[in-house]
Amino acid sequence: MKAPGFWWRPPGLASAALAPAAAIYGLVAGRRMAKPGVTPPVPVVCIGNVTVGGSGKTPTALAIAALLRDAGRRPSFLTRGYGGSLAGPVQVDPARHGSAEAGDEPLLLAQGAPSIVSRDRPAGAALAASLGADVIVMDDGLQNPSLAKTLSFAVFDGAVGIGNGCVLPAGPLRAPLGAQWPRIDAAIVIGAGEAGDRVAEDAASRAIPVFRARLRPDPDVADRLAGRRALAFAGIGRPAKFFETCRELGLLVEAERAFPDHHPYRAVEIAALLDEAERAGLVPVTTQKDAVRLAGLRGGEPRLGLIQTVPITCAFDEADDVRRLLSDRIG
Repeated sequence: MKAPGFWWRPPGLASAALAPAAAIYGLVAGRRMAKPGVTPPVPVVCIGNVTVGGSGKTPTALAIAALLRDAGRRPSFLTRGYGGSLAGPVQVDPARHGSAEAGDEPLLLAQGAPSIVSRDRPAGAALAASLGADVIVMDDGLQNPSLAKTLSFAVFDGAVGIGNGCVLPAGPLRAPLGAQWPRIDAAIVIGAGEAGDRVAEDAASRAIPVFRARLRPDPDVADRLAGRRALAFAGIGRPAKFFETCRELGLLVEAERAFPDHHPYRAVEIAALLDEAERAGLVPVTTQKDAVRLAGLRGGEPRLGLIQTVPITCAFDEADDVRRLLSDRIG
């Protein structure tokens, strides 16, 4: 699903018309969040967000897992596997599972630590612990009450914050903020922007620590692609953010193609994109998440090797403070 543009603008007629549906959705979501969860065998660090769409959760989860590894812990990722057919619990094997089975995010996470897909979060946590994990990093699940969390981070995109501040379907909020803030232990604001500043002020007023972070492209890739004319395409929460990143790298983005989040690409779509890029003399570039989904097309499109991937990492401005919080909460 593509997020409607009015979600990211001040409330207007569209959000007002959907307010009754949003009130019902918010009531149900808030009550669901209040349910008690199962206590897992090992600590759980949740990396979630209060809105639908991309905020940078996956690179943040990878960065948190890296900090835990540096501290001598054995993290494992736990995710629902959105977009995949696996119900789990199962450990993702990139050599055996494709995005159609596991989803794109679990395959990307598996590059950083063992990754468990499970729609039943407690069962997934039990499997992770049985395989040797001493801490679980849960990608998404802030609103899922089935598993008790030791520490919950909420990730915000500094450019859009909470959007129009309305609950689905009138806005991007997954539940009323009043139901979500009490379950957030720390906020991570990625990138600059007035919307992110407002989120930081709101969190600070509630005595919730706020950490700033940046999504940083791989410098080697940046050097290789700088100055080249490009066709950029992405099927993520906010494709515009990726297109902006490409320009910041020095790419001359002459064509943009946005697809819905987790879009299952078809060979004919990629062939059309590559034909367009070839005719215009452009280099096709995309995200790591999209590249994971494209891997399943390898037999159907021999030119996939022409597509350049832009790897992104999350860099904390206050990494020592994040380490300290992790140590204080999980030992």
